[in-house]
Amino acid sequence: MDNNLINEQSWWKRNWKWFLPTFILMFLLFFGLLLSSSVDGDLTDISQAYSDNSLYEKAIEKTKTNKRVLEVIGEIEPIDQFAILEGNAIYSNNHNSVELTIRVKGNKGKGKMDISANKNGDEWEYKKINIRIKDPKEEIQIVK
Repeated sequence: MDNNLINEQSWWKRNWKWFLPTFILMFLLFFGLLLSSSVDGDLTDISQAYSDNSLYEKAIEKTKTNKRVLEVIGEIEPIDQFAILEGNAIYSNNHNSVELTIRVKGNKGKGKMDISANKNGDEWEYKKINIRIKDPKEEIQIVK
């Protein structure tokens, strides 16, 4: 009689051939569902704001001339792409009107910039640009 132990393989070694493709397929289906969902168009609005640099760059230029912003936040740094992805964008009127909120950072502090604008041809006309600051709690109006 032979008393050799039977070495059983781990779960991963036995099942990776079906688990890995199933996991990848589930991930792709979830990602496709996320992209195709129309939950108020949030994902498409963020991607639109992400690609429209002039919208927030010109707003930043306007805020750099405000004395109160320079006192509280300091010189505002260029907007990085993550700030847009973290923000909130709502387009309406066939993507000719936008309500956008993005974070801004300066050398003295940080805050949120709220932009409301309408597109006239290729240019954005700003109805409102505000900077909201938590500490001290304040809202600075750039364009009313």
